[in-house]
Amino acid sequence: MIAQTVIKIRILGDPVLRKKVKTVKNVIPEYKEILSKMAEAMYAGQGIGLAAPQVGINEAMIVADVGTGLYKLINPKIVARVGRQAQEEGCLSIPGICVKVKRAKKIKVQAQDENGIPISVNAEDLLACVFQHEIDHLKGRLIVDYASFFEKLKLKKKLKELMERSKDEKLSESEAKSCQLQL
Repeated sequence: MIAQTVIKIRILGDPVLRKKVKTVKNVIPEYKEILSKMAEAMYAGQGIGLAAPQVGINEAMIVADVGTGLYKLINPKIVARVGRQAQEEGCLSIPGICVKVKRAKKIKVQAQDENGIPISVNAEDLLACVFQHEIDHLKGRLIVDYASFFEKLKLKKKLKELMERSKDEKLSESEAKSCQLQL
């Protein structure tokens, strides 16, 4: 079972990061453990959000905590967007890379909680940014996809080096965390 395996954050180059996830049809008790392990991995990486594909799970689940409490969401969907904001974002799966991303300032997310109960969350500012970032992961979209042509040229060498690193090779803390927002 997935819940009994060690959860490890996948790094750019892992094909799971580019796959569109499956919708969770039936919320089973095992998902509570998976979401808890995802939260542990997020906190261990000093992140504020994590999506299931980032730990090799091809199902629609995310966790997020911007300091106001932990959200564990299954099948999250954005149903409303208002306003605009742009922030430098980092990603636990693309350590050392920051990209300025334009997103909605306020959103409404509908999902299920870890017990399968439908919930609705109104989020703004940082929490809205985190939810949008993590929901992007569920669609196989990464922050580097938001980079302009010229930004991509500047990042090309760094991204290539990141993908060529050994899967077990650790980045130094300064390399891994060059953005304030690690999602």
